[in-house]
Amino acid sequence: MTDLVQLDLQKFFHEKIQQAKTHFERALDCKHTDFDDLYPYMSEQPQFFWYKRYVAWSELLTVVKLAEELEIDWKALFTERQVSFIQEKVLQGKVLDHWYPEEDNLQEEKLQQFNE
Repeated sequence: MTDLVQLDLQKFFHEKIQQAKTHFERALDCKHTDFDDLYPYMSEQPQFFWYKRYVAWSELLTVVKLAEELEIDWKALFTERQVSFIQEKVLQGKVLDHWYPEEDNLQEEKLQQFNE
């Protein structure tokens, strides 16, 4: 590939990865995503939020897989821990609990304690 095409492709995938990451993080935080618009009648179901997270996680893994196949570096967009989670591919409780950097988790805990 020419350098220009490679740069455009890299920029394109970085944008798509960032969008997928944001989508996953919004699902983690139980914020509104496009998925809510697709299935508005399901938001009352308890399993909806787990399914919504799974769909966003699958999207993120798919975009990362395509970037890897095209030899586009995606790891710089994530923390080491997040890269590890993505490479393991399985959406487990530890991913949900530890996706954000520890400092963010500590700030969140302090905020929760303050609000109580």
